[in-house]
Amino acid sequence: MDFMLYIKFFLGLLAIINPVGLLPVFVSLTSHQTEVERQHTNRVANFAVVVILLVTMIAGQHILSMFSISLSAFRIAGGSLICIIAMSMLQGKISEVKRNQEEDRESSGMESVAVVPLALPLMAGPGAISSVIVFAAEHNKMVNFIGMFLTIVTLGLVSWGLFRMAPVLFKFLGKTGINVITRLMGLLMLSLGIEVISAGVKGLFPTLIG
Repeated sequence: MDFMLYIKFFLGLLAIINPVGLLPVFVSLTSHQTEVERQHTNRVANFAVVVILLVTMIAGQHILSMFSISLSAFRIAGGSLICIIAMSMLQGKISEVKRNQEEDRESSGMESVAVVPLALPLMAGPGAISSVIVFAAEHNKMVNFIGMFLTIVTLGLVSWGLFRMAPVLFKFLGKTGINVITRLMGLLMLSLGIEVISAGVKGLFPTLIG
């Protein structure tokens, strides 16, 4: 098993989901909850993210085949989406690809925010789902699925730990510190998106390769 491959996969997902950048959102969405309720929301949200990404990992290739979408074409689409989200993150904002103003208004009246909008679409959004589908399609052996399973579960645990300390981290880092981390994650995401697009273009137009 190539551990560097899964470290790269983990870091890519961590940059796309950006749990540190979502700390202010988590604190805001759970501001009306008690500490027990907040931790319950944290557990449910991260469990939902893990389930969504694991289902995507298993079913992603079948979905592409069902609609006769080539992996190269999906790479270009997914890479473009990742780049769009990354550009918003470079400005210290949450992209409207993840969440728009109408969803903001709807979520403000929800009692439970763990699954919607926190898990989906804020965390396991289009960028994360696209990344998992592309990676699963490229590495579709059983040992790779085991590695991806462990990576996604680890990501869920890391995100759960960060959200568990959300109030403390939010106060310690402050809005400026979180924005700096979000911009760094955005830069990593932009690089990842360009790499995915490049691989897709090479797959669709192999004659362009010297």
